Amino acid sequence: MKTRVLACLVCFLALAFWQTASHLEWVSPILLPAPLDIGRYLFESILDGILPQALMITLGRLFIGYCLGLLVGIFLGFLLYYSALMRSTIGVVALGLQTLPSVCWAPLAILWFGQTESAMYFVVVMGSIWAITIATENAIQSVPPLYVRAARVMGSTGLHTWRTIILPAALPQLLNGAKLGWAFAWRSLMAAEIYVMIIANMGLGQLLHFGRELNAMDQAMAVMVVIVLIGFVTDRLLFMPAEKYLRKTRGLSA
Repeated sequence: MKTRVLACLVCFLALAFWQTASHLEWVSPILLPAPLDIGRYLFESILDGILPQALMITLGRLFIGYCLGLLVGIFLGFLLYYSALMRSTIGVVALGLQTLPSVCWAPLAILWFGQTESAMYFVVVMGSIWAITIATENAIQSVPPLYVRAARVMGSTGLHTWRTIILPAALPQLLNGAKLGWAFAWRSLMAAEIYVMIIANMGLGQLLHFGRELNAMDQAMAVMVVIVLIGFVTDRLLFMPAEKYLRKTRGLSA
């Protein structure tokens, strides 16, 4: 409780200093708008419906692209675990492409798919799939072989071993891989929305880009605040409860 109060106090003091510095023009309000100006834009854009609409469009794209990347990444991770040939080919490619910034896929996406939703999904999938693939393979390989041998001694084989031994043991690391993939997918989508322009369906990335183009830094920073809040809420409501459940069921927490 004391830690939360202290954290809130620090945030309040930082915002107060920021507001004071902007009011006294220690910094240019054009380059760094005051927190009240950012809050005013958020309030007005919510009333106008601009921000809620952009948010729903972005979340829809994120859900579709992330689910595709998650399914394909897990499938490839299992292939890498089973096949030495796949590890020496796709595994090497995955390690290399994982380090490639997702924004690098945007020019190819525009060239191949044009200014379409498919281009955005392509960037999101390519930005997240490789991290999920590598995390899935590592999660399965981290299962102690003793578990599998003990299960086979007791008569477990095939699918039963996977369902009752390997997957439950690998689940914590699989969850970490899914969380990592979500982070990559979220960043990839922002890059895609900045480069791929669909005027009829503007997401948060387009609002951020137009804020920069029009020197409306209150708009740009307001969108950045929304992006940070989405990441925080997703972690608190989705990934953190799942992690707590796994730790509790495995006796790793009280």
